[in-house]
Amino acid sequence: MVASSSATIAETEKHFGKGQARVTSGRACRMISLLQSVAGTFDRQPGGHVSNQSPSQANEIGVPRRRVEDLRLLTGRGCYASDRFPSGLCHAALVRSPYAHARIRSIDTTRAASLPGVLAVLTGHDAAADGLGPIPHNPEWTGRPDAELRLPPGFEVFLTPNPPLPRDRVRYVGEAVALVIAETGALAADAAEQVAVDWEPLPAIIPPRDALAAHAPRIWTDCAGNVALTCEVGDREAADRAFAAAAHVVRLDSHIHRVTGSPLEPRAVVGEYDQSSGRYTVYTASGRGAVQTRERLAITLGVPLESCRAVFGDMGGNFGTRNAFSPEYALMPWAARRVGRPVKWTASRAECFLSDYQGRDLTSAAELALDAEGNFLALRGENIANLGAYTVYFWPLRKGLSMMQGVYRIPAVHFRGHAVLTNTPPVAVYRSAGRPEAIYMIERLIDMAASQHGFDRADLRRRNLIPPSAMPFTTAVGVTYDNGDYMACMNDAMQRADWEGFAVRKAESARRGLCRGIAVANYIEVTSGPPRERAELTVRPDGTVELAVGTMSSGQGHETSFPQLVAEWLQVPFEAVRFVANDTDRVSVGGGSVSGRSMRLVSLAVGEAVERLLARGRSIAAHVLQQQDAAAIDYAEGVFTATGGGSVGLWETAKAAETLGSLPEELRGPLKGVGDITNRVGGYPYGTHVCEVEVDPETGSVEVVSWTAVDDVGRAVNPLILHGQAHGAVAQGLGQALLEAIRYDPESAQLLTGSFMDYAMPRADTVPPIQSVLSEMPASSHPHGIRPGGEGGTTPALGLVINAIVDALSEYGVTHIEMPATPERVWRALEAAKLAPVDRALPYPCRKRRSASRVSRSACFVTRASVAR
Repeated sequence: MVASSSATIAETEKHFGKGQARVTSGRACRMISLLQSVAGTFDRQPGGHVSNQSPSQANEIGVPRRRVEDLRLLTGRGCYASDRFPSGLCHAALVRSPYAHARIRSIDTTRAASLPGVLAVLTGHDAAADGLGPIPHNPEWTGRPDAELRLPPGFEVFLTPNPPLPRDRVRYVGEAVALVIAETGALAADAAEQVAVDWEPLPAIIPPRDALAAHAPRIWTDCAGNVALTCEVGDREAADRAFAAAAHVVRLDSHIHRVTGSPLEPRAVVGEYDQSSGRYTVYTASGRGAVQTRERLAITLGVPLESCRAVFGDMGGNFGTRNAFSPEYALMPWAARRVGRPVKWTASRAECFLSDYQGRDLTSAAELALDAEGNFLALRGENIANLGAYTVYFWPLRKGLSMMQGVYRIPAVHFRGHAVLTNTPPVAVYRSAGRPEAIYMIERLIDMAASQHGFDRADLRRRNLIPPSAMPFTTAVGVTYDNGDYMACMNDAMQRADWEGFAVRKAESARRGLCRGIAVANYIEVTSGPPRERAELTVRPDGTVELAVGTMSSGQGHETSFPQLVAEWLQVPFEAVRFVANDTDRVSVGGGSVSGRSMRLVSLAVGEAVERLLARGRSIAAHVLQQQDAAAIDYAEGVFTATGGGSVGLWETAKAAETLGSLPEELRGPLKGVGDITNRVGGYPYGTHVCEVEVDPETGSVEVVSWTAVDDVGRAVNPLILHGQAHGAVAQGLGQALLEAIRYDPESAQLLTGSFMDYAMPRADTVPPIQSVLSEMPASSHPHGIRPGGEGGTTPALGLVINAIVDALSEYGVTHIEMPATPERVWRALEAAKLAPVDRALPYPCRKRRSASRVSRSACFVTRASVAR
């Protein structure tokens, strides 16, 4: 992601082997897309414990190499979709619905089509006549490694069709209904305003609980109750028995609100059509990758796969909301065929807010049962996911239900889950989809249990953490964690954050009239994504090695980290590796950068490709060295050596493969190795974060003053990139916890946050210096020990920030604040707490109120009861 760009890091420690590499990049975070680097400390863990001893740097794996792609990107030499200007290019604009729910009685395109320079005005009827079908989103609701979602008897999962241009009905504000193609973008936009649509407005539904109501209007007539999926996980009877015997029960009904990805680069598409070959080409960018985009393009257009090509360039951010296939990906190549010229469309920022796929939007009600000593007995509840108008993904609901208990031993768990359709844009995956929601709920419940029943927050967590001796551990919903030392991560994070010294810092804040709070949160991820990946390695006689991979980078640093694998395992210089991706004329398989899968699966494919290349190389070298048995050939440091003497270099072997006439036929041709793997084993990165906040009780303003992160990534291929990803992920979590929110008017269903004037983004002063620590306990679920590392900061951030704010305001009696914790919302919580009946008076440690009408000037007294909604 853009958030992980290592080029924004100012300095790396030259003596990394001494144990630390320090980034002193000042304070930076994402503005629209996340800039990844803020001040932090780089520590690596060579085995299972955090340590100051750096592992051996044999070649490339573990080297904090700066990203090679950044020089190109930061000097204006990147190539994004909108940078393409093929000959004869024309431009497109889309007519979008002003209604959240309406029938399309008719569309009059006459006036728009008559304007000079307008080439075509196309509608859903034109698309259907040309054979365009619905987008094949294929939302998956079952499969390893996630928990089994059990459906009620007789229930059938409802999948919505998603035509690129609907003919008869729109289901959210901003849905496209007509396409205008003209000589210029300005002319296309002007003509779009002349398209006359006769609308019949229909009742619209925004909150998913309203959509579940008995008499709610149906968004899809065939979907009863607006429920596309309903399911359960775990054991209901066991959970109920545990709750009946519990000494303590805590409950939380909360909403993890809707956000948008806001990548720096808006969606852009260039479509081409070659009339002589009948071939469509789409130039765009998607985290799903060129291969799967090509497949979906062919299905949507209704043409053979070989009639389509997808080419991606650089990508200016993603965060998951650009992983799904957007209607414009099919509309522009189709329009190019209709007008006989290449067609470009670039979204305005207003269109992005209206029509980008969005993220989160989960309503969760959960309760945690404990015995008298604080042992967790059971967890149960109900999760309601707002899908929006179309079934694009079930992953957030599915993965959230799989991870509700986090890293804790909870013997009995039962949750119901519902995926509900509403009149909002479709929800896709968004960084760590489903897992931040789950960790938010369990970490909030633990802090509430500690507060309500007199437990120490940290001790309560330690008492219930899954110990290393229990690994692999199968949770109460059937997910099996691989391995890890959760206690070590938690203890290390708290020690580095100086948890014991917090009281002194709190007193110092109080002297300045501020309330200070601290919180700790543990997290775990489950990562999967499409299980197949392919890597092709080719040694060129010119001294280079070509690595072709089908997975798209949206800023993760693939051009650097993937070649590091090759350089390490093939024992060649890093500079010799040439990375190729993103063109379906070159790559045939690629699962995309989703769910933390890229490095985890590409490393498997690259490892297999290296093995096969070296096996072929040994056979060629044996022939060159006149050896009868390839097993007598050793390979090291780029040289094949015969046991009895004689050697030939890797590059010379490649040249022999292409030129030596005496080679057996099966050994002739490029020196190549292919790794094509399918792996459905989940990855389970985990960690602990600690943050401190200061809250101004007069204004409700929250400042995050420190952040400590210990993230276990298994084996770190490039720790510099991983630290950058951790920083960006923290900034993204802070954005949702404190600022960002997509909001719709509950009556009209109109978007209220349609620009960055309304949708607040994190800035440099939002993000504190981050102490980022990489723990490296090799993952038992991966042959190279690799866990994903790009989403850890986001996953614990939501619950962590709210816990810290509530801790800061606990003496006021504030027990919960809904996200985003804006100054207004925090201030209202404080005011509500002061007006609540006093059940216990405590000296108020922060700034005294200026007015004496409510309280004494000599001492402030507050209550312990308030939940801000």
